[in-house]
Amino acid sequence: MLYAICVNAIVTVLKGLAALATHSASMMNEAVHSLMDTLNQVFLMIGLIRGGQPADGEYAFGHGQKKYLWNLWSAIGLFSIGCGLGLAHAWHAYHQLHVIERPDTVSLLGLDIAPIWISAVVLFIALVLEAYVLYVAGKEFTLRMRAAGAKNPLRYLRDADDPTLIAVLLEDSIAVTGVLLAATGIALTQLTGNKLWDIGFSVIIASMLGVTAIFLGKINMRFLTSIRDTGAERDFQEICKLHPEIERFHDVRSIIVDEAHTVVVAEVELREERLVGDMRERIDAHERALLSRVPEERLNDQVREYAETRAVIQATLERTERVVDELERELKARCPRVFHLTVEVEGLAPTSKLDAPETLLS
Repeated sequence: MLYAICVNAIVTVLKGLAALATHSASMMNEAVHSLMDTLNQVFLMIGLIRGGQPADGEYAFGHGQKKYLWNLWSAIGLFSIGCGLGLAHAWHAYHQLHVIERPDTVSLLGLDIAPIWISAVVLFIALVLEAYVLYVAGKEFTLRMRAAGAKNPLRYLRDADDPTLIAVLLEDSIAVTGVLLAATGIALTQLTGNKLWDIGFSVIIASMLGVTAIFLGKINMRFLTSIRDTGAERDFQEICKLHPEIERFHDVRSIIVDEAHTVVVAEVELREERLVGDMRERIDAHERALLSRVPEERLNDQVREYAETRAVIQATLERTERVVDELERELKARCPRVFHLTVEVEGLAPTSKLDAPETLLS
């Protein structure tokens, strides 16, 4: 991330100086483009730092969604501003088309250099630097796509669960495309003498920023509106179908907190015949343990009735908790991103009913 910020900052300065020297609309819009990329990378880094903070008293599930908020500000704010500035500059350049003449040569370090060579050198440096950044981002994207078992890059780009990686990949792709567009516009202007080519391609560069803002904004909005983790829900349903002690399940829901954390909630019904297998032995063991705490002189029908009731509840809850633990363990093994599973078992008394008056046993 720091490397990308430094590269974009250097490229912004180079493009800006070249635009001032050559009066090229495409080069100026490329400078604006690189400036927005630099600021966007800063926003993304802030989002990663803020979003990586652990859970605390104010944020029960961590600060992960702050990353999406910073990404959203970056996408809608910076890229929209970049698009607006780019279009405004293209409009200004069009109206100044026959007012400001481009210089035939530019004096640099005592040498007279044609503007086309200044643009060519700057764009070549930008292409090399930005192509390398795109290569690094593309390599990471490909590794994650293969790890997810996806084969269609466009579909994975649309459905991927890491907006930061998508933002970096799109920025770098558009940065390389922008350099090629600027080079094309400047070259056509040089060959034909028609400055409209330069202005026209500058409009295309600015428009790309606007499209990027809309696309990235839409992706980040998904994660800020309690989107469901359909993959985790599907895995949970498959686990329940194969579990011998689960009769049925329903109301399976999930919330993606961030790309590494998902919460799953569901209701299940257990098979009665599977639960009562060794239940009698468990109930008797709990009842004996409870009655052993009561002095002989305090044993009476009320105490025995309470001990029997509590033993039934405790044995049932223990068996149920074991099933829930098995579900959670298997789900986390399939989906490591699931960090919390809440299962409500129908037909069971709440745990709070175990908190009966201890005076009966003392």
